[in-house]
Amino acid sequence: MARALPATMDVDRLLADRDTGIIVCCGSGGVGKTTTAAALGVRAAEMGRHVVVLTIDPARRLAQSLGLTELDNTPRPVVGVGDDAGGSLDAMMLDMKRTFDEVVLAHSTPEKAAQILENPFYTAVSSSFAGTQEYMAMEKLGQLRAEAERDGTWDLVVVDTPPSRSALDFLDAPKRLGSFLDGRFIRLLMAPAKAGGKAYLKVFSFGANLAATTLSRVLGGQFLQDVQTFVAALDTMFGGFRERADVTYALLKEPSTAFVVVAAPERDALREAAYFVERLEAEGMPLAGVVVNRMQVLAAPGLSGSRAEAAAEQLDDRLDDGPGPGLTASLLRLHADLAEVATRHEARVARFVTSHPGVPVSTVPAGATDIHDLDGLRTVAAALAG
Repeated sequence: MARALPATMDVDRLLADRDTGIIVCCGSGGVGKTTTAAALGVRAAEMGRHVVVLTIDPARRLAQSLGLTELDNTPRPVVGVGDDAGGSLDAMMLDMKRTFDEVVLAHSTPEKAAQILENPFYTAVSSSFAGTQEYMAMEKLGQLRAEAERDGTWDLVVVDTPPSRSALDFLDAPKRLGSFLDGRFIRLLMAPAKAGGKAYLKVFSFGANLAATTLSRVLGGQFLQDVQTFVAALDTMFGGFRERADVTYALLKEPSTAFVVVAAPERDALREAAYFVERLEAEGMPLAGVVVNRMQVLAAPGLSGSRAEAAAEQLDDRLDDGPGPGLTASLLRLHADLAEVATRHEARVARFVTSHPGVPVSTVPAGATDIHDLDGLRTVAAALAG
């Protein structure tokens, strides 16, 4: 039976389309989202676009690849990219805590902002609360897009989504934040801040006091006061969070946004990619295609693994003729092993294509080394463009 042939994702057409304002690279962890996002940014800039790449990458290798000494929460220009075509590339790495601080400063009075920023409970929530990184990525995306529309600084924002347990965390972050703010425990803690001392005695049962005592041992004796100070700002500050999350979520559904799902030719990664493709379709979000990184390719694709193994066995009988046949046999066996891996990769991608007909797919060959400079990113970009 003939294998299904995937529609090829036309990366250059996507990047050249001036109506494309946001590209979101998503997928499970460890599949090359960061490299893909950076490569797309380089390619777009060298096609004349003004690009900013927002990455959520705990390593420093992307900064090195882009020729920068560091990446932080401020977009920094990448020298030597896009100049000939009149384009430009800026890059930044999400600082979750700083982004949260910026939101507080922008949507609170100076007095209240200072009170919140110094609050130990806020420090704990802004630094380690589950889902904060994904939500702050959404916040930063909204900020960058607003700045692009206001100042014309960039005409394309490329987002590398957080390395989460699930590729869906980025889309679900606003919903989880809402669940947190509407949760019983938070409403319990907000009650005394809203109603005063008498309400405190009525609302805080023995169980709540026990929980507060336990948490106080972790966060300090001023825990309840810290929490009351923090939750007092929820109505004014987090109401804006919800509104901006809704705006950004709606932006992700617009035709100007394109999702690129990134995967590796492994079962779990392709299963996660399939789940994400189906989720995007269910949510009505525009999917540009799927990128499968690290595909094994062969230097001699016409030589099958079985033929290489058979030739190696024949050479084994000639070991008395000198070292030449032994070395050749080893190379043939290496080719046979790689051919087996390549066949397995192709079969997995073929199954994905069969299950998702019509979804454009691009593949990127596995490299001999990690990407460490702009030329490496250009090579990846050229492979993405086919």
